[in-house]
Amino acid sequence: MHIVRLGKTLARFTLALLLGGALLQASAADLLVTVKARGTLKVALEGTYPPFNFKDGGALAGYDVDVAKLLAQRMGLKAEFISSEWASILAGLSAGRYDVIVSQVGINAKREQAFDFSVPYIYSMPQLIVRKDEKNSYTSLSDLKGKKLGVGQGSVYELQAKAVAGIEVKSYPAAPDTMSDLATGRIDAALNDSLMSAYLLKNSRLPIKAGARVGAVERMGIPFQKGNPQFKAALNQALAEIAADGSLKAISLKWFGTDVSKAP
Repeated sequence: MHIVRLGKTLARFTLALLLGGALLQASAADLLVTVKARGTLKVALEGTYPPFNFKDGGALAGYDVDVAKLLAQRMGLKAEFISSEWASILAGLSAGRYDVIVSQVGINAKREQAFDFSVPYIYSMPQLIVRKDEKNSYTSLSDLKGKKLGVGQGSVYELQAKAVAGIEVKSYPAAPDTMSDLATGRIDAALNDSLMSAYLLKNSRLPIKAGARVGAVERMGIPFQKGNPQFKAALNQALAEIAADGSLKAISLKWFGTDVSKAP
């Protein structure tokens, strides 16, 4: 009897191990396998950040949107867009709410500890924006000590501003809110992406103007969860293809009038 019971126990234990191994193997499936089976690439973006991603007549438009659609197509997928506030967009990626973020995510050491990134697909620089009647000349962030500076909530620009002692940093969920407060004098300057700033200044009727560029060149990439080497290779291959055939340059020219997909 004991031998029979022992045999049954061992059989159950072996079955449990096999099932556990199968579950682990399934959970470890590369993201490429998952998206191919689904047929869609779930893409998160902010949706309020022109000219990169924004609503135009109710539909999403912008540089990031065009890039994401083209990349998904090259990977044999359809892009499915999910809007998220910038402050929570990386947390959503960690939680698996979407596959990638195509929304001007700067590549830095801290983020690379948490996520894998594609190769850069756009380059830009931090730039100040001030009111048209501004008398002060702000040539660096240190010139803003004792002043109020508006930045995007959770952005790299927020980190840069808070690293300078003496600046009163005010964070905003969306760029239009920042510019509105700048125009009405609630803040003294704003810090944002130079390409976004150029677009806003070109299309805005607010009494604002471009200020100094105040930082190094930023590399923007597409983050996704770690442990997906097949997906990373496929994504980078798709990026290499659209760069080689001129498609990425064409999208750059459409939105900026210059090729922003290459480092200056």
